Amino acid sequence: MRELDKTENAILLIGAVMMVIGSGANIFAQSWAPYVFGMGTIGFVLMQLKQKYEGSNVALKRLRRMVIISDVCLLLAALLMFANMDNLFRLDALTYIKYVHNNWVVALLVAAMLQLYTSHRISKEILKD
Repeated sequence: MRELDKTENAILLIGAVMMVIGSGANIFAQSWAPYVFGMGTIGFVLMQLKQKYEGSNVALKRLRRMVIISDVCLLLAALLMFANMDNLFRLDALTYIKYVHNNWVVALLVAAMLQLYTSHRISKEILKD
């Protein structure tokens, strides 16, 4: 795996902290929360995409794909958080409640579980190599 330099690590950490602050503030219905979460998500995802694996270990390649899926879920959570803010897509009430209303939590939960699993497994696989 490609190591990030100090600046990239700082952006990754600041993005993660911004995502936590944004998701926590959104629970308390703060209007600025989706913006903080969205900016944090973009920084976090971009730094994770810079970490590439170019080796031949099949398990690490699979785990890397799972990280990318998790990044897509984080971006989806940010989009749903914005859509939840003001019915961004102008859907009728039933469709909005069924597909959008607070479903950012589900996307965030899936992303968090994938991040937790892959971070643990990637470190174990790198130590094995």
